[in-house]
This record gives sequence, C-alpha cells and structure tokens, in this order.
Amino acid sequence: MKEVVGGRIGSHDGQMAIELAVMIPVCIVVALVSYNLCRFIEACATFDRVALDAIVSQGVSPPGEQSALASTGAVRACIEDALAMPSCEVEVGVSGAEPVALGRGLTFPVSPLLATYTCTLRYRPWPSSFVIAGVSMGAPLVLTHERTLTVDRFRPGVVV
Repeated sequence: MKEVVGGRIGSHDGQMAIELAVMIPVCIVVALVSYNLCRFIEACATFDRVALDAIVSQGVSPPGEQSALASTGAVRACIEDALAMPSCEVEVGVSGAEPVALGRGLTFPVSPLLATYTCTLRYRPWPSSFVIAGVSMGAPLVLTHERTLTVDRFRPGVVV
C-alpha cells in the first residue's frame, strides 16, 4: 500500500519488522540486568541476616580453638548452607582478625579476646557471556557485599 507523505509517495512495508529487530536485543539486555539485580538484592538480604547470625553462633565460643582464624571455616559453611544459591553465582568468603596486642601504638583492646569477622559475598551475573547477532558480550564484573562484626569469643552475647 502506497500513501502520499509530504508530497512524496512512500512505502512503510517492513518498518515494524526492522523496529522489532532493533528492540529485541535491547529488551533482552534490560530483562537480564533486572533479573541479575533482583537475584543480587535477594542474596544480599539473606546474607545480611545470616552472616551476623553465623558469626554470633559459630564465632563465639569456638570449640577448642584459641584464635579467630580457626572458626572462620565454620562461619563460612553456615552462611553457604543458608544461602542455598548455586556456587557458580555466589561465592562466600570469611576472614577473621584479632585485635592489636598491647604495646603496638597508642591503642589497646577493650577486651583481649575480641575478634572481628568480615564476611564477603561475591555475586557473578548470569549469563557471564553471550552472543547476539554475532556480537559477543560479557559481564566480567563481580558484585561484592560485605558485613563486619566484632564479638568477644569467650563471652556469649558480647557484641561490639
């Protein structure tokens, strides 16, 4: 069907197909970004709640260990069990640090048995790479979220 547009005869056959071909990749990318953002927010919300509980339950009163570094494995395992997400998407890291001993600098610990645990959540977006219309795209980034809590290892309920 031909119509007169501005004094010229033109055809709009196929215009919708071209618009659709241009918009489908944009819609797919927006959908993937939204999906990954929702998964990351869900993982962060669960991680925030679970990490603190794991530190308080596993980090306080460690079974026989005398350092904060010994109970980081138990804290990490507790967090991974509670997250219940695939290991290809989420990676959990836990590090423990003991306070600076007396005589180093001008500061001293309030209690010599304090331990600071730092829990880190690393989220890798899905899919990590894909090809649309011969163009290779990837997401090399890793989203990171961190929680830190200082506890007294041998006095339950003392959180600093």
